[in-house]
Amino acid sequence: MSAEKTVSAPLLPFDGVRAPDFPAGFPWLNTQKPLSLRALRGKVVLLDFWTYGCINCMHILPDLKRLEAKYPNELVVISVHSAKFEAESSVKAVRNAVLRYKIEHPVLVDQKMRVWSEYAVKAWPTLVLIDPTGRVAGQVAGEGHYARLDATIAQLIDKAKKRGELSQTPLKFALERAKVAPSPLSFPGKVMANGGTLYIADSGHNRLVRASKDGKVEAVVGSGIAGLQDGSFQTAQFNNPQGLALDGDKLYVADTNNHALRVVDFAQKTVTTLAGNGKQAAYGSKGGVGTETSLSSPWDVLKVGDSLVIAMAGNHQIWKMDLLSGKVGVYAGSGAEARRDGAFLSAAFAQTSGLELVGDKIFAADSETSTIRALDLKNQSVKTIAGGDLFDFGDRDGRGDSVRLQHPLGITSDGKNLYLADTYNSKIKRLDPKTGSVSTLFAGGLNEPGGLSFDDTTGALFIADTNHGLIKRLDVARKTTQTLSFSGLKPPLISTPAPKTETLLVAMDATQILAPDAKGNLVFEAKLPKGFHLNREAPLKLTTKVSGDGLTLGQSSVSGAKFVLPLQIPLQTAKKGSGTVEISAFISYCNDGPGAVCKVESVKQRIDFEVKEGGAKDMKIAAVLP
Repeated sequence: MSAEKTVSAPLLPFDGVRAPDFPAGFPWLNTQKPLSLRALRGKVVLLDFWTYGCINCMHILPDLKRLEAKYPNELVVISVHSAKFEAESSVKAVRNAVLRYKIEHPVLVDQKMRVWSEYAVKAWPTLVLIDPTGRVAGQVAGEGHYARLDATIAQLIDKAKKRGELSQTPLKFALERAKVAPSPLSFPGKVMANGGTLYIADSGHNRLVRASKDGKVEAVVGSGIAGLQDGSFQTAQFNNPQGLALDGDKLYVADTNNHALRVVDFAQKTVTTLAGNGKQAAYGSKGGVGTETSLSSPWDVLKVGDSLVIAMAGNHQIWKMDLLSGKVGVYAGSGAEARRDGAFLSAAFAQTSGLELVGDKIFAADSETSTIRALDLKNQSVKTIAGGDLFDFGDRDGRGDSVRLQHPLGITSDGKNLYLADTYNSKIKRLDPKTGSVSTLFAGGLNEPGGLSFDDTTGALFIADTNHGLIKRLDVARKTTQTLSFSGLKPPLISTPAPKTETLLVAMDATQILAPDAKGNLVFEAKLPKGFHLNREAPLKLTTKVSGDGLTLGQSSVSGAKFVLPLQIPLQTAKKGSGTVEISAFISYCNDGPGAVCKVESVKQRIDFEVKEGGAKDMKIAAVLP
């Protein structure tokens, strides 16, 4: 995301410039300890410079997963989070984004954009390839570069393999998702109140929930599996559903990551795709008919007469679908990412994510310009009524252009005032659309709310408190909140694949005879290849487990600086006994000289022992590393 067009930028070669290593002390996610490029020698490394509010950055995540799956042993993807918005800079905020987007590779939190500067990055997203010798092989900005990246990675792997510089040892990372307990709702993006009923986009669970306002669950729509599948409530699949629009028994859904519009029929208990073929529309796409055409990250939807008006966040436009003909296409916005008022087709938006109809105007939360825009349906024109611009944001009440918001995603109305989910400020604000005056209504206890809905029957606001995984009710008059509880609502019963682990080298030794009443050592020797040494910038650890009788070890684990070869752990035997010792070692090692290759191996061994006369004082375990 930048002020200049980067979507079709070519891959830029760097002629072997040494890649700057990561700064010491910077926070890491999805890994047990900080990584270094030196420790990753032998791997192709792909750096993804991103900021989590950027729609283009979201678009390339499937490409990164495809590359990781294609080259599981040769490629390491590292996301470098260089924040645009102030609220995006904290480790906690980035961790929530990692969980929300289901990112499973290491993430470096780039403080004060230092790594960004060292790599001369100019736009989000930017991808930098580093070859197995630690040199920059190329750089490209924007989205849509899978084929280029794939071809370049394949070339780097082939070249390194021929030179003996490639490490194909799989690596294991400690994922953030493994530390989080399941919850009834997962990052709910939008909520809609209608009469006595709430409709919730349970976005992180890839499903929808209909419930009464007192918390009784009436229907769950979707299996929870991420996918694009029509059918019954139990078998249908969504992928990060967001905006909702109700018309009688039908609920229209902006199915964001599927690039589709869906309709839920509560009378028939079915889900049907109205528009979108599951593929992301290219920049400049004009639309087409129903499921024959491509959409780009629809984030919100409105029912206006016989049409749906869509916040097409991925194309920075507003689209419209005629429900009678099935035709869908551009309604407003040139496609440029900017704040530009004027006639519908010459105006410009930036990742519009919330829509609200009031009279003959549609009000839009334009998240990346941190503004509220008004689309006049009569004269077909766009006007900004409050907020700043792409790089002019903050947290300031006021009027018109003096107002500062921070990535607002949600908007609703009581017929007179507009209410805003000022998402990255974690506040709810009130806006008078006639004067452009904005004031903070509620602050405190929210974490990046993505949506809200005014309840005409009670005068309350229902809020999707996204990062807290909750739905809250805000009493507008009293300015107090209540957290809703949904009885019987549980996470989807779907299995989550376990993280991939490294290759295990398993060896079986003959039973070792140990002398009774003796003090000795468990001696572990790992023979490294010629020219290799232990890599103390990466993990080194050995753990032990004793089963049976007659043997006690002085330590159950050794790691870090104490991990030296041969490694010795004191042991004490009894008068008699037998059993098993299991060891598990995680060893990082590199060779010397320019273009050094680094490897990581996991060794597991199981050794039977017996304590009796004539035995040795020491138990010896050996492993030969490749």
